[in-house]
Amino acid sequence: MSAAPQSAGVLSFEQARETVLKHCRQIPRPPSEDVTLLQALGRVLAGPVKADRNFPPFPRATRDGYAVRAADLSSVPATLRVVGQIKAGASIDRAVKAGEAAEIMTGAAVPEGADAVVMVEYTSAKNTAGRSEIEIQVEVQRAVSAGENIVPVGAEARVGQEILPRGMRLGPAQIAMAAGAGQARIKVYRRPHVAILATGDELVEVSKTPGPFQIRNSNSFSLAAQVTAASAEAMRLPVAPDEPRKLATLIHAGLAADMLLITGGVSMGKFDLVEAVLKKLGAEFFFTGAMIQPGRPVVFGQIELSGLSNGSGKVRRPSDPGPIEEGNALPGRRMIPFFGLPGNPISAMVCFDLFARPVLDALSGAAPARLPVAKARLRKAVKTKTGLTRFLPAVVSSTNQLPANQEGGIFEPEVEVLAWQGSGDLLASAQANCYLVVPPDRDSMAAGEMVSIVMR
Repeated sequence: MSAAPQSAGVLSFEQARETVLKHCRQIPRPPSEDVTLLQALGRVLAGPVKADRNFPPFPRATRDGYAVRAADLSSVPATLRVVGQIKAGASIDRAVKAGEAAEIMTGAAVPEGADAVVMVEYTSAKNTAGRSEIEIQVEVQRAVSAGENIVPVGAEARVGQEILPRGMRLGPAQIAMAAGAGQARIKVYRRPHVAILATGDELVEVSKTPGPFQIRNSNSFSLAAQVTAASAEAMRLPVAPDEPRKLATLIHAGLAADMLLITGGVSMGKFDLVEAVLKKLGAEFFFTGAMIQPGRPVVFGQIELSGLSNGSGKVRRPSDPGPIEEGNALPGRRMIPFFGLPGNPISAMVCFDLFARPVLDALSGAAPARLPVAKARLRKAVKTKTGLTRFLPAVVSSTNQLPANQEGGIFEPEVEVLAWQGSGDLLASAQANCYLVVPPDRDSMAAGEMVSIVMR
């Protein structure tokens, strides 16, 4: 158990983020498991994938057209004799000689003797009478250089080369690469399990009708969705009432997971009990607030499991069937990170993205991903107050076309802050696709200004 509860207090956004990233670097990699390739989508590689052959294994045509000898097209137009047709997955049994060409399809192997592919758009085929049979010829109107429209053998990867490193998260492109290397099964790190505990007497489950002064428990669903989108396993606990013993019991249950997210009860009100209960459990606090809006009351720390036994039974793993029971912490698991997130919906989601997601990446075996920051032009002026780094729900779109004298028909992204009623505004959260970032020293931002956004 920690010698004594510690706290770094309220930090700036940059300090809080760096505190989280520092903790991430201390998290050991999780156990690995062997899964099918499609089961690995979103998971993190536990070992490198190497090329089992050259990529490509043959000189590959990148265009439909004709495989030629570039020297034959030093003067165009030029007429060449067509000696065969090559589709993807096939070849011809002879080399292309001087004065010859082979019709070829995209992805097919360029035959021996040819050193370029001329695109079909610059050719015209014709039949002529030969000595004994109809002869196919092609007239080429454009010269090519050696190597044009051909990917050489091994240009993408050589046999034995590492093509996917350990610690990489597997998206569709990485799945395709592993499939191309013959990996029907692949070794990945175990998914982390995340317990989600919503607190407050005002909460009822979504299937129930709220009383006059109650609200449905949306936070545990939004957080579970964020956890699932991060390719982890979410475990929703029952709502914790504003009562210390029951809250402590449910926190015990949540510590069966690899990380615990508690939402609500972290502000300064009389019934905000989370921080006090965690202190009694011997929690170590890395910070108890961040200078941000929304989400200032966010809490981050860890609990050592060895001191959390009440002798009444066993704590199950979140993936096990049956009800969750209070009781002994799991053997062999030491420190469990936790976040106390504000109860307001936007605050909870923002704090997950800014702080909890990096820890979840580390628990998954990956390096924490960078914040998805981009630039956009502000459509309407924004006025606020200084002192906090603000993450305001906003919508970014590409509807403002650049002046006609700029080439390419490029569309510039524009961002507009949504009208919202504070961090409890679920509708604004549902409509937003990004957050506008307002630095703590700015009290206004002018229309037309280039600003930073964090994509959702």
